[in-house]
Formats: sequence, C-alpha cells, structure tokens
Amino acid sequence: MAVDSDQTRERIVAAAARLFYNEGIRAASVDAIAEKAGVTKKTLYYHFRSKDELIAAYLQSRDQPTLDLYARWFEQTPGAAADKIRGLFAEFARATNTMKWKGCGFLRTAAELANTPGHPALKAGASHKKRFEAWLADALTREGISNAKTAAQSIVVLLDGAASVMLVHRDPAYVEAAGAVAASLVEPAGAAATGARLRADQRRP
Repeated sequence: MAVDSDQTRERIVAAAARLFYNEGIRAASVDAIAEKAGVTKKTLYYHFRSKDELIAAYLQSRDQPTLDLYARWFEQTPGAAADKIRGLFAEFARATNTMKWKGCGFLRTAAELANTPGHPALKAGASHKKRFEAWLADALTREGISNAKTAAQSIVVLLDGAASVMLVHRDPAYVEAAGAVAASLVEPAGAAATGARLRADQRRP
C-alpha cells in the first residue's frame, strides 16, 4: 500500500509539474491536475493539504534533476574552469533555444508568487538557488579557483539573467555573451580586470 501511495503522489507531482510549467501555477487548477494525474480531487488533497503545498512539491521535484543536469554540462566540458563555465552556458543556450522552453520554472514561480512572501514554494525556490550556488562554488574550488564562492554568486546572477533575456528575445547569443562574462570571472586576469571595473563603477556618482 505504501508503494502505491508513493506512486500516486509521484503521479500527482508529475502532472502538476507539466501543468504548472506549461500554463502557470495560477492558471493550472487543482481539478485539471487531478484529471491529468488520473485521480480524484479527494485523493489529491489526501497527499497535499493545499495547492500551495503542491506548488512547493513541484519545485522540490525539480531541484536535484536540475542540479544533476548542470553538473553534467560542467563536467563533460573539457578544459579549465573557464572552459567549463563557457560550456555550461553553451549547453544552456542549446537547451533553451526551443519554443517548448518557457523559462526557468523556479524564477517563473517566484514571479507569480512575488506578492505572497513566506509561501512554501518561494522557500523551495530559494533553497534550490542556494544549493546550486553552493554546488558551483564547490566545483570551482575543485578546479583550483581561489575566489570560488564570489565567482559562483556572480555566475548565478549571470545565468538567471541570461534565462530572463532568453525568454524575451529567444536569441542564444545573449546566453553566450553572459557565458563569456561568466568565464572571465574564473580566469585570473579576467577576474582581476572585471573586479576593478565593478569597483570603479561603484565609485562613480
């Protein structure tokens, strides 16, 4: 019975994930999710006390698979850390250069829930972004990057920015441009020059 219950829960989350991503979390109704999952609404509410809880479960279900995907892109790219970062962005550009891609699910959910601070899905999204940043910092440290933590934080900003711009323009050139800047952050000369420019910009009135 426990196995059946787990499978039913997984089926509900999978159905919710498809509808939330394709239609948006507010547009996708509990009735539609239950129908797509092949369960009654009563069964859905047996596993999830509310739609809000289901939204959080949707993001949690995408957490590890997303981390695994980026780790694979990073590791499969030969070369130094800068090459691996460029490779990660290049793979992201390819993956998003399709009309089926509707943006980063974590960012889209955060945007839809911007007026509901404390929502469990916002916490799930924040947790994922922090885990991604920590993974990247660790990966860069293993590559011998001394400023790994700072670089990882900046690269995450560039990657999320690339995702947003890609959704607007549908042009992978923007992602590749962001990747070039990201790669410069883990190249000794590039990191120093970029840091100097940023400090100079901050001093300007």
